[in-house]
Formats: sequence, C-alpha cells, structure tokens
Amino acid sequence: MMWVIAIAAAVLAFFVIAVVLKAPRKGWELIAAALLLGTAGYALQGRPNLPGAPTVPPAASAEVAAIMVDARRELSGKQGLSANRWIVVADAMARRGQFANAATVLLGAVKEQPDNAEAWLALANALVGHADGYLTPAALHAYEQAQAAAPDAPGAPYFLGLALAQSGRLGEGRAMWADLLAKAPPDAPWRGMLAGQIIRLDEFTAAQAQVGQGR
Repeated sequence: MMWVIAIAAAVLAFFVIAVVLKAPRKGWELIAAALLLGTAGYALQGRPNLPGAPTVPPAASAEVAAIMVDARRELSGKQGLSANRWIVVADAMARRGQFANAATVLLGAVKEQPDNAEAWLALANALVGHADGYLTPAALHAYEQAQAAAPDAPGAPYFLGLALAQSGRLGEGRAMWADLLAKAPPDAPWRGMLAGQIIRLDEFTAAQAQVGQGR
C-alpha cells in the first residue's frame, strides 16, 4: 500500500507549493517534475525484482502513471495480469503516460462488459491522468460506474477521493475517504494507510486555513 501513500504525498506537496505558497505558475511544471521524479525513485526502490542501475525515465508522469496502475491493482487485490484483454492493453499504455489512448481502449472494455468494475476504475484513472490530475465529469461518471459495479470494493471511493483532493476539493475528498474508512472491514489491510492519509489531509487543511487567516 506504500504506492498509494507516495502518490498522495506528492499530490498534497504540489498543492501546498503551488496553491498555498503561491509558487509562480510558470514554475509549476518544474515543481511537478521534481515531485514526480521523487515518487518514481521510490517506485524503483520498492521493486526489488527490477534490474540494477536504473535510468532516469524520459517522462516522470509516465512513472507515476505506472505507480497508479500498480496501486489500483494492489488496492483491488488483483494478482498478475488482468483477465480482460482490453485492460491489459490499456494498462500498458497508461504506464507510458498515454492516457488518451488508454481511455479509448477502456471504452471498448466497458462497452463489452458494462459491469466490469476494474475496467471502469481503470477508465476513470486514465481520464483523470489525461486531464492532468483534475476530476472531469467523464471521470466522475466512470468512478460512479465502478462503484456501482462493485459497491464493496475500496478502489473507486479511494481514487475518487484522491482525485477530488487533487482538484482542490479537499473537503469532498476527505468525506469520501472517511466514509470508506467507516465502512471498511476491521481486517482490511489498507485501513491503517487510509486513516493516516485522512490525518495528514486534516493537518494540511488546518495549515491552509491558518495561512488564509494570516493574509
């Protein structure tokens, strides 16, 4: 579950620097690249089966996209490749940051299997990635479909909460996570991780409020 923590930490760090500390907009790309490279470095260290002497990826966003795919699979309790050929192809594209292409392929998956929660969730994440991290109406619809297809699965509410927070809708993102935590089974392996993220989000929100009061 450390994949998800790394992603959330990078998202919140960028929000603090760009919005709270009001870094110049023209420097946002450099800030994002630094955070994404840091996350990519963690990903490389977290995969002991990879060959040694890793090289810097040509696009940091592609590394984070790969982490998002792995996080989705891990949070969903999936092992190995998906049984759905569309998802396998789309995941390969998403890992390279080709979100538009991945979304196009995943449209075929949900058309073929409208009740496939994994396909809807993968589509939602691809749409968010294509929108540079922002939650679009199309992505929201895909998250809702994923949750409707698998009401008890944590993937859709978790990633929807993350997308909301990343889009600046911190209260809505927190509410989504809090509801997920309240409904989580006592033995869910991701309970502790999610509780910790809610605490960090609360601390961030409080710090943001203090900054606003000091202006």
